[in-house]
Amino acid sequence: MFTIQAAVTIVTAGLAVNLFGFTNNPIIWSIVITLVSALWLVIGRYKMLDKLMKLIIITLAISSIAAVLIALVDNDKTFYFAQTIPKGSVEIAFLIAFLGWMPAPLDIATWHSLWTIEKRKDNVQNFDTKQALFDFNIGYITTIFLGICFMALGALVMFHSSEEISSGSVAFAKQLINLYTVNLGEKSGILIGIAAFTTMFSTTLTTLDASPRAMAKTTQLIFNKKIKNTYTLWVMLLAIGTIIILKYFATSMLTMVKIATILSFLTAPFYAIANLTLINGKHTPAQARPSKIMVFWSYLGIVFLIGFSIWYLSSLF
Repeated sequence: MFTIQAAVTIVTAGLAVNLFGFTNNPIIWSIVITLVSALWLVIGRYKMLDKLMKLIIITLAISSIAAVLIALVDNDKTFYFAQTIPKGSVEIAFLIAFLGWMPAPLDIATWHSLWTIEKRKDNVQNFDTKQALFDFNIGYITTIFLGICFMALGALVMFHSSEEISSGSVAFAKQLINLYTVNLGEKSGILIGIAAFTTMFSTTLTTLDASPRAMAKTTQLIFNKKIKNTYTLWVMLLAIGTIIILKYFATSMLTMVKIATILSFLTAPFYAIANLTLINGKHTPAQARPSKIMVFWSYLGIVFLIGFSIWYLSSLF
């Protein structure tokens, strides 16, 4: 969780430097973003997070769709959709890193369950399994859609650039915005900057809430009792750990992101097996368990995740 938090925070910091100025030091911006997010979560807890995320997602969706439309209108290049199978270790590593967070890490199953419990506390009367599934589907489909938007922007603008992408967060953010500005005009640069920063800030805020929430529940289960302020303590611990990693151990943004995304993919089979075991186990009512087709589909997913993990690990040697 420390690696993931450090990765998303340093990317957010690089974008903040280019959007807001104030200081060119991404570490200072990382500290500011981490402390503001931690304070927001500790004071407001889930209610404030839920309200803020709705505003962020609306801003993100509008700016992303507008940027894609501008890119499509101004594009006159031909695209070929031929399937390419990665062969080299670099290509395979990129694919695994990409799959690790596309459209979201598999940890999100645990996170969403905990958020659902929090939401139900505020709306006991009208919140049931059907509503929980609806919320999950809306969130997941939106994530896929926005992921496709950013991939389309990459194909329409960045793919045709001969410029080598920097591994530093500030330089990368500047390159990213400049690429769109050069290709699509000044207004698109602002849109891309807002869309990219909104994406990364929402991710930073989400992971800073989700991991401590999961660890607080884990602590409660291990010691078989509810310990006061456990969530707050884990938020503070994660915030401090993230700042220490970025200040003393961060080598480059690219390396940090690769480590986080690859770790997310390699741990995915564990989450998949745990999820399937739980949803078919004694803790889940019979009527709420998935159909036989869905169970079979889940087994195929687990085989896929394990197979890809073995493929990646074998490519290293």
